Amino acid sequence: MGDRLSPGDIAPDFTLPDDTGSQVTLSDLRGGKVIVYFYPAAMTPGCTTQACDFSDSLESLRADGYTVLGISPDMPEKLAKFREKEGLTITLLSDADRAVMTAWGAFGEKMMYGKTVQGVIRSTVVLDEDGTVSHAWYNVKATGHVAKLRRDLGLE
Repeated sequence: MGDRLSPGDIAPDFTLPDDTGSQVTLSDLRGGKVIVYFYPAAMTPGCTTQACDFSDSLESLRADGYTVLGISPDMPEKLAKFREKEGLTITLLSDADRAVMTAWGAFGEKMMYGKTVQGVIRSTVVLDEDGTVSHAWYNVKATGHVAKLRRDLGLE
């Protein structure tokens, strides 16, 4: 597992495919604020709740200057089905080899049903206009996370 990011860190750059196969490069988004969240798997209950919450909040987040990127190990084809099935409006990215998740501290050991396993650690990292981490949360709960995020960012 990579080290977890903390406020003040420069976020590692990446280029990942979205659900259409187009490449998205983080550094291309400099000049705006970015919310990057990592989730274990498309079309599972918790991940669907979280993705729908971000989609439902996207217009107000955009109005406050934020772009939202959701990253999972799912292939672009599965992400496209997820977007279509749930009517998602956020950008979904595929990190199939988990390299970005590892670099951002969002993949590694976690507890699942009382056992230690290797997997995606549900995490959210907020970047300022320069690509510097302003907030980082690890092991977040899917339900209610977007509301907490908005409160912590002073967007209520």
